[in-house]
Amino acid sequence: MKHVIEFLVRVALLTFICFIFWLVQNVSLSNVINLSIIMGGVLFTFPLVWLGRKMLDKQPTISRAVWVTTFVHFGLGFTIGVPFVRAVITYRDWSGWVLPVPTETGSLLVIITGAASFVTVVNLALKGFGAPGIVLSRKLAVDWLYAWTRNPMALAGLTFFLSLGVWFQSTLFLLWVLILLAPALLFFIKVYEERELELRFGAPYLDYKTNTSFLWPRKPRD
Repeated sequence: MKHVIEFLVRVALLTFICFIFWLVQNVSLSNVINLSIIMGGVLFTFPLVWLGRKMLDKQPTISRAVWVTTFVHFGLGFTIGVPFVRAVITYRDWSGWVLPVPTETGSLLVIITGAASFVTVVNLALKGFGAPGIVLSRKLAVDWLYAWTRNPMALAGLTFFLSLGVWFQSTLFLLWVLILLAPALLFFIKVYEERELELRFGAPYLDYKTNTSFLWPRKPRD
């Protein structure tokens, strides 16, 4: 029953976030407000993650970790998801410093990195019995891509975001990903997610953390 309630809450929150994504795609905003969301929204990730970590450490139990994580993920939908949506649909409004790269090259990179991102989701679903934003992993995923790096999904996602910047031929989009989006995402993983996984999976996760690269792929140890 507990897992059913958790699942229903996450589905309800995900549905609400999807509605917000649809809404922000269709609303007209001034350049100042739009850039405030794109830039400032991502910055709110840092206090959100810090608060989530404080809540975890205050009562470090598995049930607490599950519920805090549910609402931290919901918050990330606003601090990372909404700015990303606005950045993608309005990139032409701030596309200065055009990259001299053919759009065909960018589109090929988007396809490749998008496919890689999809594979990481499948990997987590099959080996961790989880789905991003819907169900927290029930098992520690340590096989396939997760044997090479602890965060293949983050790596694939960041390369996908950078590929979009190349496709858009926008240096400003690339700088936004590198200077704001990537640090915010990695801060979440390092400060919050690693602690949450430690609480839910204990010693096996600590062993996995010791033997597997944080982000850049490294050949698995025998």
